[in-house]
Amino acid sequence: MTTEIKAPTFPESVADGTIATWHKQPGEACKRDELLVDIETDKVVLEVVAPADGVVEEIVKAEGETVLSDEVIGRFKEGASGSASADKAETKKEDEPKTEESAPAKSAEDLKVSPAARKMIEENGLDAAAITATGKGGLITKEDVVSHMEQPKATDKPEAAAKATSSQAPEKASLDNLVVGERVEKRVPMTRMRARIAERLLEASQGTAMLTTFNEVNMKPIMELRSQYKELFEKTHNGTRLGFMGFFVKAACEALKRFPAVNASLDGNDIVYHGYQDIGVAVSTDKGLVVPVLRDADAMGIANVEDKIRDFGLRARDGKLGIDDIQGGTFTITNGGVFGSLLSTPILNPPQTAILGMHKIQERPMAVNGQVEILPMMYLALSYDHRLIDGKEAVQFLVTIKDLIEDPARILLEV
Repeated sequence: MTTEIKAPTFPESVADGTIATWHKQPGEACKRDELLVDIETDKVVLEVVAPADGVVEEIVKAEGETVLSDEVIGRFKEGASGSASADKAETKKEDEPKTEESAPAKSAEDLKVSPAARKMIEENGLDAAAITATGKGGLITKEDVVSHMEQPKATDKPEAAAKATSSQAPEKASLDNLVVGERVEKRVPMTRMRARIAERLLEASQGTAMLTTFNEVNMKPIMELRSQYKELFEKTHNGTRLGFMGFFVKAACEALKRFPAVNASLDGNDIVYHGYQDIGVAVSTDKGLVVPVLRDADAMGIANVEDKIRDFGLRARDGKLGIDDIQGGTFTITNGGVFGSLLSTPILNPPQTAILGMHKIQERPMAVNGQVEILPMMYLALSYDHRLIDGKEAVQFLVTIKDLIEDPARILLEV
């Protein structure tokens, strides 16, 4: 039975998507729930899996094409296996001696080339007839093209190696294996996610009255508490590690209750005050920055917060975050300190009206009761929309965060 492979149902905030990668080609057998295709939207990468055991019969939408919600992108034949003729051809090919005269060369019209492979062939000006096909039924796959392009690297001819290197410069140009003096460039299209991130950053900088206020916090009490209880915490909570984000999330929830405007959002000329705290946590991935949301963070314990953030990080790295994971949010926390940032100005995440920036913990000499002490200090930054939040509220909010972190017992007591 043949069924249609359809794009997922996109939410209202996502207009369309782009076919990123077909993991299976026509004639390739696959098992139920095996990944067929990745669809990239401006927020996340969505996966479409096989509905049953069978074979991809036809690809309707090739890589790079735009698709709409629930649009047919291919056809799938349930219960079928790989092409029998292709299997026989492969078996026969293995049995026959490998000689150049064993089969006549195929013409370009006779070659079977996957969409991804055809795109690479055209971009790099390759001869398809010279590429060894390993796919079902003699299909030239993307991997075949990559292997063909890498072949000159194994030769002793430096000219061939240099030509191969320049013809396949990766998206993030590597300086390895380059001949001295070469100036390699490669133009690649911006991904939908990166384009959307750029659009939102411009929207935040041009469409809001954004200001930033700074303060610094003594991390010594939190670090001592963490050092004292981290082993017991990990043992009690099934391997969940005690980090700093859990404390900052809980401190932010308490501060947001005291200053509702910081937890509000703007909808045109309306101010929407939220009676809950959904905290977005910025996560960096290879494809760009995403902000998964901790729903009802005020009702979560520190262990739940730490466990959820770790889960978000792993799923973001593997491209497993769903659209529901990153929608909404009333306030955002971003931690540039994990990359060594000492001080920065975080950009708002519209329609939210504030974002808290954490930074690197660094020992500095501080005056304490008239004495100089070396303390682990962290700069905090709060960027806010001055159209809704006054400077007084912003400063008091940040001071509240500072007070709660420097005396963590207040988080528990809510004082």
